[in-house]
Amino acid sequence: MPELPEVEALAQHIREHGVGRTVARVDVASLSVLKTVRPPWTELHGKQVTGAGRHGKFLDLDVEGLHLIIHLARAGWLRWADTLSMVPPKPGKGPLAFRVHLGPPGQGPGFDLTEAGTKKGLAVWIVEDPKEVPGIAALGPDALAVTRDEFAQVMSGHTERLKNALTTQKILAGVGNAYSDEILHMAKLSPFATAGKLTDVQLDRLYESLREILTSAVERSVGQHAARLKGEKRSGLRVHGRTGMPCPVCGDTVREVSFADKAFQYCATCQTGGKPLADRRMSRLLK
Repeated sequence: MPELPEVEALAQHIREHGVGRTVARVDVASLSVLKTVRPPWTELHGKQVTGAGRHGKFLDLDVEGLHLIIHLARAGWLRWADTLSMVPPKPGKGPLAFRVHLGPPGQGPGFDLTEAGTKKGLAVWIVEDPKEVPGIAALGPDALAVTRDEFAQVMSGHTERLKNALTTQKILAGVGNAYSDEILHMAKLSPFATAGKLTDVQLDRLYESLREILTSAVERSVGQHAARLKGEKRSGLRVHGRTGMPCPVCGDTVREVSFADKAFQYCATCQTGGKPLADRRMSRLLK
């Protein structure tokens, strides 16, 4: 799943290669990804891309005052091409859902929005104000912009597990499953710790880890071609997706807790005092 660093890198790529170009045509291969009806996508035709930014994990293209908002969800991706096919995609064929031509079709650049798998979450909105998108309107403070005091405030009072608090976008915007594993590992905190019961010292470690993990990931990602971002993300991960491998800090085996439709990874020695976490459905530490 693309998280804050990857979306920031995609926004930077659009700023460098898309701003100043005109939307020549939009092809919608999957109507289900388009979450707004008015204004229609044809309103983008002939308008110039004037900016690109990010709201948490939402990508925002400013097209002369109209905002093309993209949420890549779990399996979506933006694929940039210097030349896109002029042949409109066939609806329902393959992973391609949405195409934006930033120049004459067949001659100019642009990008495709694609989504793998059967569980669909890729979403696109065309709005005059980004806050018309419910997910953006409900976002908590941005994980890269939040101050130490603001961070302490948003964490306080929450009875949720720390893993959940970090990845709940209404609490903190931009962090997902992978980077939350990395942040917790660096901070030496259990994913099952209660967010609202952290000490000042633990909050300091968590905030510093949040800043360091995300800042370094943004620095690695920005400037990379969109096609290389996924590989760049994986190369920087120390525990997430490394179940059964040695922890790079202490050498213990990286462990996994699975639940519903995803899983998280952690190091028992670094994070839980050497105690393996129980299956999440048991909601407690093994004794």
